[in-house]
Amino acid sequence: MADWHEQVWAAVPADAVPERFDERRRLLLADVVEGQRVLDLGCGDGRFSAALVGAGASVVGVDAAAEALRRAQEIAPQAEFVKSEEGAPLPFADDGFDFVWCGETLEHVVDVAQLLGEVRRVSRPGAMLLATTPNNPRLAVAFEALAGRLFERRLDPRCDHLRFFTAHSLHDLLIAAGFSQVSVIAVDGPPLLRRSLVVRAR
Repeated sequence: MADWHEQVWAAVPADAVPERFDERRRLLLADVVEGQRVLDLGCGDGRFSAALVGAGASVVGVDAAAEALRRAQEIAPQAEFVKSEEGAPLPFADDGFDFVWCGETLEHVVDVAQLLGEVRRVSRPGAMLLATTPNNPRLAVAFEALAGRLFERRLDPRCDHLRFFTAHSLHDLLIAAGFSQVSVIAVDGPPLLRRSLVVRAR
């Protein structure tokens, strides 16, 4: 699995900007508070970590790819970066973070339930998880299935998206992981075809 993560990052151009970066950065900075200890889970090249540092947070980024972390250290040298292993416990003590940011990461994870359980473990009581992930509304999936090629692209075994969520399925997963205050809203696009999910959970 480690080789797969490295192959994905080897294919990402060094100057690539994360999808909907400005919009997602505004979303993140609207919720984070100066002085909080923030976990950037699936930090990628560190652009969100840099934004968090700029907002006065104490930031720890974690990613499964060494290449991502190398880039992140260059982009956000004031943050701390740690390598994780797919399916292993997060390398942090219990109750260590005030806020967890998980932007466009859950869809790449093999065992999402295990990871969310780990997020609960390393979060202090009352800490917020803020996450974004692609939405898979029924109408959009039905259209793709009828279109043929779009559906084949979605199910391409070479795709780096391993998990597919609806607002309902993700809400249930978060409740099962132990979160008691959960909001999952669909955004970006017309009703019934919204492309993204935004999670706030405690």
